[in-house]
Amino acid sequence: MVIKVYLATSSGSTAIKKKQQDVVGFLEALKIEYMQLDIASNEENRQWMRENVPGEKKPTNGIPLPPQIFNGEDYCGDYDTFFDAKEENQVFEFLGLPAPPGSKKKTPRQDEKDEEEDEAKEEEEPPVSEEEEDEGADAEDEAD
Repeated sequence: MVIKVYLATSSGSTAIKKKQQDVVGFLEALKIEYMQLDIASNEENRQWMRENVPGEKKPTNGIPLPPQIFNGEDYCGDYDTFFDAKEENQVFEFLGLPAPPGSKKKTPRQDEKDEEEDEAKEEEEPPVSEEEEDEGADAEDEAD
């Protein structure tokens, strides 16, 4: 399936332009195949996008703003959900695509394992009291 990004090439909103550029630039950087569908100059694209964004994902006025992202005809999300997926290193999952070989995509099990390792490290290192920190700082001052 091809990723479809619905955007407005002649948007007067700087915020929308930046969001569109962020999505497109990120897809290009990851070499993900996608196509841009302009809703500003093509009424069919605008209608299709508006009809296929799920009701619970539409803003209160009912008109979703670009960019809206689809995998074929399956809705992936808007800019905010894309941004969250990007921050959590889950863009391929968000787009409904398999992660490329060698990617650092974590499974829920890997996340659990990382948490267990972090907890084990915390148990190994005894906490330092404020008194000990102050004594260490005093010793450093005397050495200077």
